[in-house]
Amino acid sequence: MEELQAKHRKEQKDLQSRITQKKKQASKKTRKGVNDECEKLEAELKERQAEEIAVLNGEVDEKHVEPPSEDLEALTIDEAEINGETKEQDDGEGHASGPDPVSEGTQSQQGKKPNRAKARLARRAAEQEELVCQAAAEAQNLPDLKTQERDRMLAATKEKGLKEKEVRADGHCLYSAIADQLTEADVSLSLGAVGTNDVPAYKVVRAVAANYISQHPDDFAPFLEEPLEEYVHKIRNTAEWGGQLELLALAKSYSVDIKVLQDFGRVEKIEGSDSNNDDDDEKTIWLAYYKHGFGLGEHYNSLRKAGAG
Repeated sequence: MEELQAKHRKEQKDLQSRITQKKKQASKKTRKGVNDECEKLEAELKERQAEEIAVLNGEVDEKHVEPPSEDLEALTIDEAEINGETKEQDDGEGHASGPDPVSEGTQSQQGKKPNRAKARLARRAAEQEELVCQAAAEAQNLPDLKTQERDRMLAATKEKGLKEKEVRADGHCLYSAIADQLTEADVSLSLGAVGTNDVPAYKVVRAVAANYISQHPDDFAPFLEEPLEEYVHKIRNTAEWGGQLELLALAKSYSVDIKVLQDFGRVEKIEGSDSNNDDDDEKTIWLAYYKHGFGLGEHYNSLRKAGAG
């Protein structure tokens, strides 16, 4: 009964869509005829659905139920056909190709016609599944950017006599990597400006970056798309990722040069020390920057000297 009721609701909905379309297309001369036709369709549908319910309840023999008329049968077609697409293919001679007489006879013997709308939906589902499978196959053939970047970075790190110290990919990675580098270089994280008691190292570094940017607004405000105060708040109190501006603020704050090793062995230098010697290791800290290598996407790790602990 639930299946039949669902079928009836769809038929009624489709009929209303068809009637609405017919009435919109009607002119003053054809409006009366269209209204009469619509009333006839509604009456036929109502009568047939009542008979189908009676058959299901055993009140009427199924052979006494009249099959739907051509117009009512069309109501089971999907919404694309209601919006004006052709229901059947033309046979090339101006006649619509109807059902095969042999198969139609077999279906009448069985007392049930196939639901063409369901068959059409099944075909569409199969087509969509095939597209998904094709996309998955194409994805397997794409280069593994993560693995390739990782291999190149490890080779570049080894070439420069460095080794990687991974930090957690949690939004604080830049600050955690800076904290690791400064600790290795025996540089105080707090600079006396913030307390360090029971405060994670990355939070201390965040506070230092926030303080520097707020104290030098003219150097940073032109590059921001939001008020400076809001930007500084995110640095100090959230897990907002750090980038170029924060690296500059930290290089200036700690008076160090920050070298960022990137894919294909590129090195970007952010100057913060007053040393003119590019090889001054005491004034230089190293980070590794990944674009694809970690779960959150962009990521920073700390790069220590190969012989360090």
